[in-house]
Amino acid sequence: MPRVHVTRPIAEEALSLLRSEADVTVGPGDRESSRQELLDLVRPADGLLVVGHPKIDGELMDTAASLKMIANFGVGVDHIDVAAATARKIWVSNTAGSLTETTAELAWALILATTRRIAEGDRLVRAGEWKGFGPFFFLGTELPGKVLGVVGAGRIGQAVARKARTFGMSAVYWSRTPKPELEDATGASPRELEVLLRESDIVVLTVSLTKDTQHLIGAPQLALMKPTSYLVNIARGPVVDEAALAAALLEKRIAGAGLDVYEKEPEVHPDLLRCPGAVLVPHIGSATIETRRRMSLLAAQNCLSGIRGQVPLLALNGHIPRRA
Repeated sequence: MPRVHVTRPIAEEALSLLRSEADVTVGPGDRESSRQELLDLVRPADGLLVVGHPKIDGELMDTAASLKMIANFGVGVDHIDVAAATARKIWVSNTAGSLTETTAELAWALILATTRRIAEGDRLVRAGEWKGFGPFFFLGTELPGKVLGVVGAGRIGQAVARKARTFGMSAVYWSRTPKPELEDATGASPRELEVLLRESDIVVLTVSLTKDTQHLIGAPQLALMKPTSYLVNIARGPVVDEAALAAALLEKRIAGAGLDVYEKEPEVHPDLLRCPGAVLVPHIGSATIETRRRMSLLAAQNCLSGIRGQVPLLALNGHIPRRA
């Protein structure tokens, strides 16, 4: 029977599916395995289902001599060396499409939380500092008539942009390739990044993390934004220079920020913790019961396809020849 290692627990329904065809081991639920633990656990594996962000590199793949399949629980694969896997004829897949709307919903939750100062208000009430209604008390910003700028126009970015009209906003976007389908569906217009940052009242980051997007938003880019604008990051933490963002917030060069991801998770830059206008949540973009079930089942199905010798539905390197 083939062997599959799952790095962290997933939905029991998906584990049962894997166990119907494979001998399954599961990593700890309260932490990621150490590097040595992971190397030892993956050594006999034919399939690896990756939950979280452990480093999956050539060394690990060589340790698992029979490895045929790496199924990622999530969309981003910046922690997986896809080129190394391809060179070794190992398929890599993700769960694209299973979390699109859920993650887009979180972007809008962060937009509303920052512009209407929800987290600040919650802290105020809990601290017993609320003294009652006042006509100019705790004013936020409304959304109708404002410009939404979406940086990265893949599935999630497009879903974020589609919801702009619901709030009476217009949308612009930056992408490495034109997205006529987004333009047709939403009326969003393409912009160069610098122009988007100058024009937008709210900037949402949904771009993949690559060497080209590391610190895509740093001090020079933040300086282009309006002092009344907001930044929301649901992409990957290293897309933003956190020290530069904290400085911009503390100096009131932008109005606020909503972050779901961080440069050195689970650490958060200490200066961000001092920013009252920052809404900070713990990487929960896809964290709904329904979505995590879909992700679990899709990752398990991808993994089983790969160990059977079939091209997984969501293979990122499905062009590689079948491995014997």
